[in-house]
Amino acid sequence: MKIKFLGAALSVTGSCHLVTSDHCKFLLDCGLFQGSEALEELNYQAFDFNPAEIDFMILSHAHIDHCGRIPLLVKQGFKGKIYCTGATAEIADIMLQDSGNIHEMDAKWINKRTTRSGGRQLNPLYTQEDATRCAQYFFPVAYGQTFEINHQIKIRLNEAGHILGAAIIEIWAEDGGKTTKLVYSGDIGASNQRMLNDPTLIAAADYLIMETTYGDRAHETQQESGKRFMDIIFKTVARGGTVVAPAFALGRTQDLIHVLEVFYDNHELYQNQLDKVKVYVDSPLATDATEIFRKNAHYFNDYIKERIKKGDELFYFRNLNFIKSIDESKALNVNPEPKVIISSSGMADAGRVQHHLKHYLWKPRSSIVFAGYQAEGTTGRAITSGEKYVRILRERIRVNAEIYFLEGFSAHADKNDLLKWLSGFKEQPKKIFLVHGEDEAKKSFATTVKNILGFDCTVVEDVSEYNLDDEAVIVEGIKNRVDTKNQINKLKYNLGDIHDELDNLLAIPGIGIKELFPDKKLKDLAALTRDLESTCEKLKTITNN
Repeated sequence: MKIKFLGAALSVTGSCHLVTSDHCKFLLDCGLFQGSEALEELNYQAFDFNPAEIDFMILSHAHIDHCGRIPLLVKQGFKGKIYCTGATAEIADIMLQDSGNIHEMDAKWINKRTTRSGGRQLNPLYTQEDATRCAQYFFPVAYGQTFEINHQIKIRLNEAGHILGAAIIEIWAEDGGKTTKLVYSGDIGASNQRMLNDPTLIAAADYLIMETTYGDRAHETQQESGKRFMDIIFKTVARGGTVVAPAFALGRTQDLIHVLEVFYDNHELYQNQLDKVKVYVDSPLATDATEIFRKNAHYFNDYIKERIKKGDELFYFRNLNFIKSIDESKALNVNPEPKVIISSSGMADAGRVQHHLKHYLWKPRSSIVFAGYQAEGTTGRAITSGEKYVRILRERIRVNAEIYFLEGFSAHADKNDLLKWLSGFKEQPKKIFLVHGEDEAKKSFATTVKNILGFDCTVVEDVSEYNLDDEAVIVEGIKNRVDTKNQINKLKYNLGDIHDELDNLLAIPGIGIKELFPDKKLKDLAALTRDLESTCEKLKTITNN
C-alpha cells in the first residue's frame, strides 16, 4: 500500500491524500490551497493522478481547504462516490457552490482589467454550475457505523468535534493478502466545546495520518475567549467604534453567535448596553450554513440538545440581523452607529469582510477580532502579526484599529488536546504521519510526542509518496518552488509599498521637501528598503540552492 501526500504537506491547506492498494485508488479529502499567491497557484496545476482512475473518495468535513477541489475532480472524470456524514454532504454542497461563484467573480474582475491592458483572459477554476453537479456523488454514512465500500475496504466515521459533521476516519484495507488499518484524523476539535461532542478516541491503527495545525501551542480556554470577546465589544462601543470579526462562514460564525446569544440571555444587568448594540452577520453563505446547523441538532452535545428540548431557539437574539443583499452590506459602512459585523472570509482574503476592513481598519476607534486560524500569506496573518499596512482590494490600508486574536474560538485542537487524542492509542502505530501544519508546528509536535508518549513521528514537509511495505519515500520538491515564488511576490509587494509611500507624499501640492520627508517618514522608507534588501537576499539563497 502507498500513500501520497498531495496537499496539507506544505501548509495547513489543500488537504488531499492518495491511497493506492492492490485493488483500488482512493482519496482522503480534496481541498483548495489557500494563503499566499504561490500556494493558491497550486490549485491550477494538474492533479498528480488521473481523476477517472480514482475509485472513491472519503471526505472528512466540509471546510473548503478539505473539499474545495471536488468540482475539478468531477470535471476531469471522477465518477465514484464521496463518503462522508450527512451534515458534511449538505454543507459541502453550499460551500462548493459559493466557491464556484467566487471563482467566477474573480475571473470576471481580472478579465475586465486584463482586457484593457491587452492581457490574457482567465477561465475560472470552476463555476457554480460545476459545483452544483457534485451533489450527486455524495454518499452519507452515519457516525459509528462500520460500512463496507467493497470487498477489500471498510470504513467507520467517528466524531471529530471540529465542525458540524466532521469525521475522524478509520479504514480497514485488504492489500497483498493482509488487512491494514489506516486512521485519518481529518481536523480534530478541542475538548469541552460549546456545541459539539469531544473527538472520539481511537485505540489502534497500523498507520495514522494526523493534523498538527496548533501542534506548537496551547489556546486560552473557550470561556476566556468568550469573556474577552464581550469585553472588546463593550470597550469598542463605549468609544463609538465598530467591531469587525472576520469569521469562517462554517463553524466560527455560529460559535460567535452562540456566545452572544448566551450572554444576551444571561446578563440582564448589561441589557441597557446590549440593546444599543446591533449585531450583523454579513455573509449569505453563513446565513445558509446557520440554517443547516439548526436543522441538524442531533449532531450537537447534550447541553445544546437540552436547550432545544426546553424550547430555546438556536442562533437567535433580538439584536441579531442577517444581511443578504449587497446594498444592505454597503450600508453598514456608512452607518455611524457602534455595531458588531461578523463577516467572511475568516482569513480576510475574500468576501464582504474585505470591504468592511477597508472602511474600519484605519479607524482607531474600531476593533478587529480574529477568531480562527490565519494561514501564512493571508491578509489576516499579516494583520495579526503586527503589520502596519496591508493591501485590501488593491489599496494600501494603515492598521490603526485595535487588533485581537481569540484562539479559544478556534475549531482546531491545540497542542494539549492533540496530545490527549493521540494518547488514546494503546500502542504506537507503525508510522504516524504529521500533516496539516506549518513546519514549526509539525516539528514541535513531533518532539512533544517523542518526549511524552515515546512515539516516533514522520513530519511530512513536501509533496511525497510513502510505500508502507518497504518504507521507501519519494519527495517531489514542490516546497522549494513555492518558497521561491513567495519571495518573488514579496519583492513585488515591497516595491509596491515604496511606490505608494512616495506617491502619497508627492501628491500633496505646495509642500516643501522638509515637510514631505520628516524624520518619521524617512525611517518608514528606510525600513521598507531594508525589508526589500532582506527579501532579495532570501531569494538569492533559495535560487542558489
